[in-house]
Amino acid sequence: MAEKKILIADDEQNLRLLVRASLGKEYIVLEALNGEQAIELARSERPSLILMDVMMPRVNGFEACRILKADPSTGHIPIVMLTASGGEKGERQSDEVEADGYIMKPFRPQELLDKVKGFVQ
Repeated sequence: MAEKKILIADDEQNLRLLVRASLGKEYIVLEALNGEQAIELARSERPSLILMDVMMPRVNGFEACRILKADPSTGHIPIVMLTASGGEKGERQSDEVEADGYIMKPFRPQELLDKVKGFVQ
């Protein structure tokens, strides 16, 4: 039944567990611990959607998004940024790296599911 892949890139295990619990019944959930892993997994697995934390070690979410959007093999994959530091600055930075969406942490599981369904049919 679950065939669409969602990649969650976040260095916080609890957030990855929340995403897996929220989306795991309807989607295959892939996990990356940092931006570097997110780039590798996106290129090898071609997920339907990437949920990308902003603050991560090695390569931050904005830089990972910029790299993936510039790559012809991954540029079509929608990326939704997840951030605790919101406001206009976070939205502007998400727009600058061509992110497709933006979710403020903390979020409700239903809010996440609704956002994902908006991108993944």
